[in-house]
Amino acid sequence: MFEGKLMRLRAYRKEDIEKALEFANDPEVKKCLVPGIPFPWRKEDEEKWYQSLNPFSTDSYSFALEKLSDGEYIGRCSIIKIDWKNSVAEVGIFLGRPYWNQGYGTDAMRVLVRFIFNEMNMNKIKLHVFSFNERAKRVYEKIGFKVEGILRQELFREGRYHDVIVMGLLKSEWKDLTETDL
Repeated sequence: MFEGKLMRLRAYRKEDIEKALEFANDPEVKKCLVPGIPFPWRKEDEEKWYQSLNPFSTDSYSFALEKLSDGEYIGRCSIIKIDWKNSVAEVGIFLGRPYWNQGYGTDAMRVLVRFIFNEMNMNKIKLHVFSFNERAKRVYEKIGFKVEGILRQELFREGRYHDVIVMGLLKSEWKDLTETDL
């Protein structure tokens, strides 16, 4: 049910922690993740986060991303804010740099969007992406997300200010992409 062409969403496991830290502390990954100061994540912080995971939560859900070919952990995606009254969910995703530009991000977002619309019955999915993250913007546009607004010079990174782009996808606009669409 949570499988794509290249990867699957699965429960996060304790053995994913080391690889998650390695990916999240990669400077190229980290600069696209957090709007605050990109301070390195500690193992203790990741373990604490892992302990806080609750599959019965109604506020957020996190999935590990794993390759179908060998079950290797490659990143994480999350539904980070859920507004049940208005049927809106906010998402986030990251992949380890070794898995960039291979279709995993597009496949993961496609599966996550399908899960949110078909299993959670949400009407809208939104996200924030930093203006310099061209790779992510292309993935989101390919899935069908549209720019809804720009938070001008909202982020200070690497000595300059950058815009934060707010993107959204409505269920009525979405079509489940097939392999040929990707």
